[in-house]
Formats: sequence, structure tokens, C-alpha cells
Amino acid sequence: MSAVRRIDELAPEPKKAEWLDTIIKGDCVAALDRLPEKSVDVIFADPPYNLQLGGDLHRPDQSRVDAVDDAWDQFDSFAAYDAFTRAWMLAARRVLKPNGTIWVIGSYHNIFRVGTVMQDLGYWLLNDIVWRKTNPMPNFRGRRFQNAHETMIWASRDKSSKGYTFNYEALKASNDDVQMRSDWLFPICTGKERLKNEDGGKLHPTQKPEALLARVMMASTKPGDVVLDPFFGSGTTGAVAKRLGRHFVGIDRQDEYIEAASARIAGIEPLDEMDLAQMQAKRSAPRVAFGSLLEAGLMQPGTQLHDSKRRWTANVRADGTIAIGDEAGSIHRIGARVQGLEACNGWTFWHFEEKGSLKPIDDLRQIMRDNMQGVAA
Repeated sequence: MSAVRRIDELAPEPKKAEWLDTIIKGDCVAALDRLPEKSVDVIFADPPYNLQLGGDLHRPDQSRVDAVDDAWDQFDSFAAYDAFTRAWMLAARRVLKPNGTIWVIGSYHNIFRVGTVMQDLGYWLLNDIVWRKTNPMPNFRGRRFQNAHETMIWASRDKSSKGYTFNYEALKASNDDVQMRSDWLFPICTGKERLKNEDGGKLHPTQKPEALLARVMMASTKPGDVVLDPFFGSGTTGAVAKRLGRHFVGIDRQDEYIEAASARIAGIEPLDEMDLAQMQAKRSAPRVAFGSLLEAGLMQPGTQLHDSKRRWTANVRADGTIAIGDEAGSIHRIGARVQGLEACNGWTFWHFEEKGSLKPIDDLRQIMRDNMQGVAA
């Protein structure tokens, strides 16, 4: 990893190589103002929660709970917190690309105020994600429900944003071919992943689990994208970004956190390029017409097509249609017609015979797409 760059060393509008994959020391708003406009693909923000804790919290055995009582989480009033939120979100919006997205995580103490500010500034909310914790802290006083979740807001830069990254097909495939839901189940950060200070305690009180950040990045980024974290803390965003072949830029004010995050990220080995290859969205794949198979010589007029059980047989005609008897049409219309359906995906319904076995004509379409992408590259 490159050396940590302090905010007073970062000139306005620096070259990308000067700030990419670095941790900038300083106030997040000042640091963001020095970064180039529209330079970041995704922002993950874990801002202070403004927990408003009144005194120490103790367990039933009177041992003190290691809660968040750091100065950076304390604000004089809700108005002060709102002003802080507005300032960093305005600065963040400036550096976000037009097709970029932002994730902000919080608890009931702050997330509703954060969401209001986001909408007031023009961000367009896409989802709220509930992170359900498998091992949440108990409610020791027994006066409220156990706080077992946090909320993430996912938003685009504005309502008209087009082309933002959402790896729908890959998420669905990784979820046993079921749509990924908006409630995610992960444990809080524990064990070897939890960074410790010199006294053996938590280095950072709100360190997020790497699994949570991994899903965020796998959902909304591509290899090579730039992920910004304006509240870098223990460096989870940078560690996950490096492992997944993404770039990062972090901002933090405290030397203790920066030093620990730097060491953590330096020890990360990126995954191989092959392992990072992403499942291509069907809607983004190059369009291939059935007739182009004939033009490319992958299919010949007169070829017989069959469904997978050989119940129906159609003949390929030179004009790119297929026919059964006197009826001719597209692979989709004829496929639907023989089944008595309104619609049919002809690419997966019709098969051609090769060496005694049936193969879907979709295999030939993939050959065409591979050739098209090879030419484009």
C-alpha cells in the first residue's frame, strides 16, 4: 500500500495516482473538497451515530459495557449533527460520479435524520438494507427491545442517474438462484478480524465485519472501481476493496486508526483476476439475432431444430425464420405456438443436434457474443 497522505499534503485537484489507494489524514469535508469532482464510483459511509449516551452502561454483574463514548461520536445538539451531516454529504455528492451510488449505515439514533438530509440534497434512495446481527449486544436494562440490527441506505446521486452498477444476476446466483433480499444476516465483528489496541481492547468501537462490506461491493461495484470511505476508522472498506480488486480512498482524523488500517491493508492479498471475474448481466450482453447465426456460418439453412424432448421439429430457413409445416416465424413465436403459450424464449427452447446429442441454440449465441466482445476489446 502507498504511504498515508495527510490532508495538508494533498493539493487541490491532485492527480489520481496521488490519492488512489491512500488514507488521507484530516477532516472529511476538507479532504473531500480537495478531491477531483466526479471521481468516485461508490461511497461507503459509516458516520458517527450520535448515540446520546447518558453515563456509563453496566451489565447485571456491574461490569462496565465497552460502549461508544468517543468524542467523535458526540454532538451538542440534533441541529449540530444535522449540519455536520449536510456538510459531508454535500462534499461527498460532488466527488461521486453521475452513475455512482452511496451507502450510509446507521442505527435508530441517526439513520432517519441522515435519510432526510440525503433526500433534501437530491440523492435518490434505492433501498434500505437491514443488517440483522446474529450476535447482538443484549439490552442489559431490560427496558427496551434488544437492538439486533442496523440500517443501510443505498442511494444514487440523483433521481435521473442512469447506469449505476447493480450486479443482480451474480447476487441471485450466489443466493441459490433466489433474489437477494433487503435483510442481510451477518455476525458483528469478532475474533481474529477484530483489531485490538495495545491494552488488548477494541481498537475501534464500531468496526464493521468484512462480510458486510464484501456484499456491498459485490452488489454495487466492478473490479477496478474506486470506493471512498470518508470515515475510514479501522480500514475495513480498504481491506475488502483491495482483496476484491477495487481501489479505495479513505479519510480519517486519528493517527491510531490510520496506522492500524495501513498495517491491516498492507497484509491483504488481492484475489486472482480469474476469481474476480463477474457474471455478466443478461440485459448488458450484446444483442444477437437468430439470423446472424446463419450469416456467421454457425447455422445452415435446412438444419432441423428440436425441443429438448424431441416432441417438435422445425426447419431453419434462409431468411432467419423457422418453420413447422406451413407456419413460419421467429424462434420465439414458433416455440410459443407449439406449446400453446403467449411467449417463449426460443434460445433455450430450441436445440440442434451435434454428434448424436441435443444442444441449445443459446450455445451458438454465446459464441457470437464472445466473438463480438473479442472484437470490441
